[in-house]
Amino acid sequence: MFSTVWAVVREGKIEPLEHVDLPEGSKVLVTLLSDEERQFWVQASRASLDAIWDNPEDEVYAQLLEE
Repeated sequence: MFSTVWAVVREGKIEPLEHVDLPEGSKVLVTLLSDEERQFWVQASRASLDAIWDNPEDEVYAQLLEE
């Protein structure tokens, strides 16, 4: 299983910002990002997401919803 969740560090412990259903003792891989690096990746992915979600081909779905 591969998933990404946001977390914060409090008193030296990593706490997910959402519920994560993992057995006690599970091993996880943590990638540390500074606020600057996080912002870079958000901005870098925005162009790709905009291209996927905002394209003329999807207008047919908007028209179907209007009917």
